Amino acid sequence: MYVVIGATASRALRVLWLLEELGLEYEHRPEAPHSAAVRALDSSGKIPILLVDGVVMTDSLAIMTFLADRHGALTYPAGTVERGLQDALTFRILDEIEAVIWMAARHSFVLPVEKRVPEVLDSLRWEFGRGVARIAERLGDGPFLMGAEMTVPDILLAHCGRWAARANFEIESPGLNAFLARMWERSAFKRVIDG
Repeated sequence: MYVVIGATASRALRVLWLLEELGLEYEHRPEAPHSAAVRALDSSGKIPILLVDGVVMTDSLAIMTFLADRHGALTYPAGTVERGLQDALTFRILDEIEAVIWMAARHSFVLPVEKRVPEVLDSLRWEFGRGVARIAERLGDGPFLMGAEMTVPDILLAHCGRWAARANFEIESPGLNAFLARMWERSAFKRVIDG
């Protein structure tokens, strides 16, 4: 059985959602970042953590990729062109969407007050809008980013969309907003949220 450590209101949500989509059994320990329990497993204090086969695995995307590969679902096989395209899309979401929202969070409440630069938020909103426009261009005829099949980047983008909404970062793409609404209606997502 997998053990996921991390509060649902964090990147742990992604891992829990993926496990629900895969229909796998797991234990969830909703620890806050930097808690004693988390630091005992990883000195960075970051969440989520996956305990698997006696190993501590960190980083939400690494965990998601590992689980998808291990169970042969929500991903294309490694070494295929489709996987290369999937990974490129995943990295674009990390670079152009998540990194921008995370930087905004850091300058809003994460960093010590004396290290925050609130003036950067306008620039980050502009950059976020550019990233959203580029990701929105990727939406094709299929219900998912890669077409007919749901993959890891769908969960990643839907989680970032939720995070963006909470940070008051507007998404001005009707197509992307429709995609996010569909993703948030998935029963696996609702099971994690309603948890």
